[in-house]
Amino acid sequence: MDDLPLSELDAFTAIARERSFRAAARKRGVSASSLSDCLRRLEERLGVRLLNRTTRSVTPTEAGQRLLERLAPALGEVALALGQLDSFRDSPAGTLRLNVPTIVARSFLPDMANRFLKLYPQVTLEVVGEDSFIDVLAAGYDAGIRYDERLERDMIAVPIGPRKQRYITAAAPDYLARRGIPQHPKDLLDHDCIRHRFLSGTGWPWEFDRDGETVMITPSGPVIANVIEMEVGAAVAGLGVIRTFEEVLMPDVEAGRLTLILEEWVTEFSGPFLYYASRHHMPAALRAFVDFVKAEQRKAP
Repeated sequence: MDDLPLSELDAFTAIARERSFRAAARKRGVSASSLSDCLRRLEERLGVRLLNRTTRSVTPTEAGQRLLERLAPALGEVALALGQLDSFRDSPAGTLRLNVPTIVARSFLPDMANRFLKLYPQVTLEVVGEDSFIDVLAAGYDAGIRYDERLERDMIAVPIGPRKQRYITAAAPDYLARRGIPQHPKDLLDHDCIRHRFLSGTGWPWEFDRDGETVMITPSGPVIANVIEMEVGAAVAGLGVIRTFEEVLMPDVEAGRLTLILEEWVTEFSGPFLYYASRHHMPAALRAFVDFVKAEQRKAP
């Protein structure tokens, strides 16, 4: 036990979290075969099988699951301790892992991230865009970006990006010429609508607000997708009505490919938050990013 290498424990944790040798290898920047060798040596040292491997799946054994539950927090503390060494350098360094909604990854985050990385060239930024509800820390991320109703209770939340966003509704001019222009949200029940569905399978009703009145409908239509480009493309092609983030639709509205409808029924909501665990000591890369985000908000009009 005294000679048990930390690298083998780290390899096991990476594979067990990802449930895949290839995915773990990509995140670690190594080959899948090298991780496989590490795992084999670890199992030989311990005399216990930690992972069940088939051609289709990788899953922890009971022993492996117990080890993972105890080991992951400990390795996190090791990474945190090593991260503190960054404070002795002239500039923060290391990898900052963020999990963000896809709309954030498409809209304001790229420009903000580029400016941050120019200030801190020794930081590597790893961003995963997804709309699922996950425990970002358990999944190995340093922080996440989510909207207020999705925030975890034990997290610190810092405003990031626009503080107000809106949902708007639009359709292609030829669709409106064929089907008519809806005058009220309930008219959409007689229209083809293009709907978004999250990877979890969840699909939300459409909510409309006007002068304190709220109308909820569950539309139907020929397209259900979790890829916004496909949804917008279907709307531009005249397949139905779309309702989503204003910043997603406005380029096509301004180009004349889509026409705004139900303009009095615009739903406004608060912008997203950067959230992270309440820790006394933070990795230097995360601390630098939090400070950068706060400075950006102070400069915002």
